[in-house]
Amino acid sequence: MRRPISFAALFGVLGLAFTLAATMPGQRAQAQMFEPETFTLDNGLKVVVVTNHRAPVVTQMLWYKAGSADDPQGLSGMAHIAEHMMFKGTERFPDDTFSRTVSRLGGRENAFTARDYTGYFQSVASEHLEVVMEMEADRMKNTTFTQEQFDNELLVVLEERFQRVDNNPSAQLNEVANATLHKHHPYGTPIIGWESEIRAATPDDVRAFHEEWYAPDNAVLIVAGDITAEEVRPLAEEHYGGIEPSGIGERQRLQEPPHIAPRRVEMESPRVQQPSLSIQYLAPSYRTAEDHEAYALQVLNEILGGGQTSRFYRALVIDQGIAAAAGSWYSAHSWDETSFGFYGSPRPGVEVEDIEAALRAEIRKLLDEGVSEAEVEDAQQRLRANSVYARDDVSTAARVIGRAVSSGQSVADVEAWPERVARITAEDVDAVARQVLREPASVTAVLKSEPTS
Repeated sequence: MRRPISFAALFGVLGLAFTLAATMPGQRAQAQMFEPETFTLDNGLKVVVVTNHRAPVVTQMLWYKAGSADDPQGLSGMAHIAEHMMFKGTERFPDDTFSRTVSRLGGRENAFTARDYTGYFQSVASEHLEVVMEMEADRMKNTTFTQEQFDNELLVVLEERFQRVDNNPSAQLNEVANATLHKHHPYGTPIIGWESEIRAATPDDVRAFHEEWYAPDNAVLIVAGDITAEEVRPLAEEHYGGIEPSGIGERQRLQEPPHIAPRRVEMESPRVQQPSLSIQYLAPSYRTAEDHEAYALQVLNEILGGGQTSRFYRALVIDQGIAAAAGSWYSAHSWDETSFGFYGSPRPGVEVEDIEAALRAEIRKLLDEGVSEAEVEDAQQRLRANSVYARDDVSTAARVIGRAVSSGQSVADVEAWPERVARITAEDVDAVARQVLREPASVTAVLKSEPTS
């Protein structure tokens, strides 16, 4: 990431992607969330426009279907370093011209790298869209990779790793737990990369990654705000339309072998002020699921960890009074398998082992007794209600749509989300819980304060 950004907030918003109403090229959504219009340029660039006249601003967000899981083996961090280098300028717009221009126009910009995609966005007044579009299109293929620029930015990346991971016990443990969950698949490699491989990177390595993945036929352009598709199309054709496609093929990735034994990682550190525990399992994503599994898992996640009315929060925080926090997580937006997990943190005077015992007891209760239709109906209603707030921020639409499309969802899949979630029954939820929550396939991560001598 080039600048600090609240990723918890960002991906919380992105989690609303299943509520999106997208369309087939050239068609308009039918009374849905964002009512986008879409078209595709001759070079393969997909363009989505979401008109929102609430404020005279517009967000341009360009998503590349390339993330850390696409890093070459032994060269982890390439996607993230490439993101940083995109801000080093081109011959037309050298050095920090892009950033200074956005600032001069009163706008804001940033970028982010994830496992399956990399995104760049600018929010400016509507009349300045063409300015940022021209610069964004230029750096798609013309970013410079000089040795001096690369050396300077590599220091920035290493410092970012130190601050966000190496100096943070929770992040360190999460990195180990993730590598344990994905023992063969590239999702087990941290997005920012391993330090030794970051230090060994060269400008040619990053340039090769950029040349392979940064192309119009591997990208999705989202424009949201006070503008129409009729206004966006000629701008997109002028600035992006002349870029040659790469003819890039389907991703080729290693696949995770079966998990046959539970695994456990523990870490103690004097810097830990709040002990915590997590238990996670591999789970199907939208793209890898069969039939309705991902939708049933979304409902299950809402039942177990959806706020202060959820099962786990009520059981551990309210009823037993042993946890400061408890809940679950699941995101269906992943090119390959994702994870379903539970977490808890003890209140003062309570041992983390007590939290683990309580979490496992709730998991056993779920598997033994299942969920009720009333719980399912309540969860479905909350999921639908949560989507209402997404329309308030014009940039939310760009984030939601981009994540969905970049993670392998078709427009038809996204459009059908309300109907598919509404069809989920208690039997569906029970079945997917038994399928995913298997002890031999679990990874437990425990973070403790280092004992005082």
